[in-house]
Amino acid sequence: MAGHSKWKNIRIRKGKQDAIRGKLFTKISREIIMAAKAGGGDIDGNLRLRVAVQKARDNSMPMDNIKRSIQRGTGEIEGASYEELTYEGYGPGGAAVLMECYTENRNRTVSDIRHAFSKCDGNLAENGSVSWQFKRLGQIYISLEDNPSADEDSVTMAALEGGAEDIQTDEEGVTVYTDVTDLHTANEALMNAGFKTSEVSLTYIATNKVTPPEGDIPKLLKLLEMLEDLDDVNETYVNVDITDDMLQEA
Repeated sequence: MAGHSKWKNIRIRKGKQDAIRGKLFTKISREIIMAAKAGGGDIDGNLRLRVAVQKARDNSMPMDNIKRSIQRGTGEIEGASYEELTYEGYGPGGAAVLMECYTENRNRTVSDIRHAFSKCDGNLAENGSVSWQFKRLGQIYISLEDNPSADEDSVTMAALEGGAEDIQTDEEGVTVYTDVTDLHTANEALMNAGFKTSEVSLTYIATNKVTPPEGDIPKLLKLLEMLEDLDDVNETYVNVDITDDMLQEA
């Protein structure tokens, strides 16, 4: 499920844009801190940090916030000590859910996640029981709104020259998938070809998708929304293709 997945628009339709932006900055800040902690504060030499900073810029995060987050990660200034955790679970209808978390209190985090699953007829699972159904990839999104002249053939040609592994299209745009190490090479190739790219990020893509029973879809969407609302949950991935029809029924 790509980073621009439609189910995330549910909260936007509910008019919670300001709250969403505040939570988004919190999540991105933690992402930058963890990237700098793991690989240092040099953006050019730290792929993960480069991705996180680009995400911050794409979402209009102030440069001062970005700089402070990097400095917290490298230890130049004091801040909360976060650890990176991955949780796995099964949602309604057997949907596999993978969660990347950054937290300074793992007991709080697992308690909040377990509560969300129990409220939506799901359950947490042991490590490894879900993650095998996902593959780590780089992701680049090309919106047709931002690129009205883009077509699948031209995007595909430029993406393949940059080392892309797969290209998927829908009515809103084109998603390019790459090996993690080829993400920025592919992005630069697309930009050099004249395309405006967005959501340049590392993601997990489901390799084993399921279609839950229709009656379980509202509960699954509720679970995903509850998880996204948790500050400690940085990203959530699910092995279900969420369609417009599903969102309209939610």
